[in-house]
Amino acid sequence: MAGVTRADYTLGHGSDDYRVTHYDLELDYKIGPNRLSARAALSAVAAGELSRIPLDLAGFAVRGVRVDGRTAKFTHRGGKLVVRPVRPVRGEFTVEVRYSGNPRPVASRWGEIGWDELTDGALVASQPTGAPSWFPCNDRPGDKASYRVSLTTASAYTVLVTGDLVTRRAGGSATTWVFERREPTAPYLMSVQIGRYDELVLDGAQRIAVPRRLRAAAAHDFGRQPEMMRRLAEWFGPYPFGEYVVVVTDDDLDDPIEAQGMAIFGANHVDGRRTFERLVVHELAHQWFGNSLTVAGWRHIWLNEGFATYAEWLWSEASGGPSAEALARDWRSRAGTDLAIGDPGVARLFDEQVYKRGGLVLHELRGRVGDEVFFGLLRTWVAGHAHGTVTSEDFIAHAERAAGVPLRDEFASWLG
Repeated sequence: MAGVTRADYTLGHGSDDYRVTHYDLELDYKIGPNRLSARAALSAVAAGELSRIPLDLAGFAVRGVRVDGRTAKFTHRGGKLVVRPVRPVRGEFTVEVRYSGNPRPVASRWGEIGWDELTDGALVASQPTGAPSWFPCNDRPGDKASYRVSLTTASAYTVLVTGDLVTRRAGGSATTWVFERREPTAPYLMSVQIGRYDELVLDGAQRIAVPRRLRAAAAHDFGRQPEMMRRLAEWFGPYPFGEYVVVVTDDDLDDPIEAQGMAIFGANHVDGRRTFERLVVHELAHQWFGNSLTVAGWRHIWLNEGFATYAEWLWSEASGGPSAEALARDWRSRAGTDLAIGDPGVARLFDEQVYKRGGLVLHELRGRVGDEVFFGLLRTWVAGHAHGTVTSEDFIAHAERAAGVPLRDEFASWLG
């Protein structure tokens, strides 16, 4: 697994000079003109003495910045907001940024990602570097923080933010929605969804926000999700969040995508025939692998996508479809071998091999150590790293401890 640094993968996003512990975001969004006026307050801890604080923020107009309550100088160009406090900061500090503009996706090697307009509403899908499209942040996956998000928009629309709804206040033609995300969360996993949605409750804390025209089809297509949740909890341990919200937009989307406690599907993924059910379980599995256990850097992405792919195979077998062994055998014959999935590089970060060969790594490990040890080590892996960050090296060491046998050479061949 030849090393590619985090900077190579994130193309200049993020800083190791500090970590953010909490974001407080106040957003006022006008849907028609796609206009966002906002205030962001960040609580952070410096790794040393900082005379400059780099934040990631797209092309908004920044109206003012304060550090520890004092007006600070700043420059803002090329997606970087560099703040220069009156005095260097050490230890705990706060940054407040006031900004406004027209939010739009940010350009990346993987296309345009982040805040995007729908035909009637908006969505946020930020993996891996789209968070600066709507708030100033330390945009690296390993910098996880808690959040409070207040969003005001037209009362005719439903607002969903990754977090627990704590208040909703209607005033005239606008409503303010306030959400709290208490679990440590990477910036790319924060999401905002705005649309004309009905609510469909599945089971307990599972619900779907869906356009009325798709309500019946969604009820069928996601009807087995409560059973998926039960199965995944058996295999991986308890669901790591308080709620799980699926949003089905009224527009088509290229692919579904996960956020913290949430997944977003396009209208084209709902047909009333469960055609895309493997994607339903895939996105649900990311709540364990990717969201609770978040990669410390993007070269470890197989820990997200390989686990979610293997969850598809396990669910297929449990629900009467092809067995995990049959699916593994099929992909073993079809998946390429020209990519080191343990370090795939920027251009091939989302290559199919990362997904399918990632699933094969887990199936090979299962065959090597047996079901009892395999599922036991998955549960202890999840429990031991809940709401934290992980690397491939962490998982290899964990698997060796749980199995009581050396596995490093085998992982080298599987991930190479």
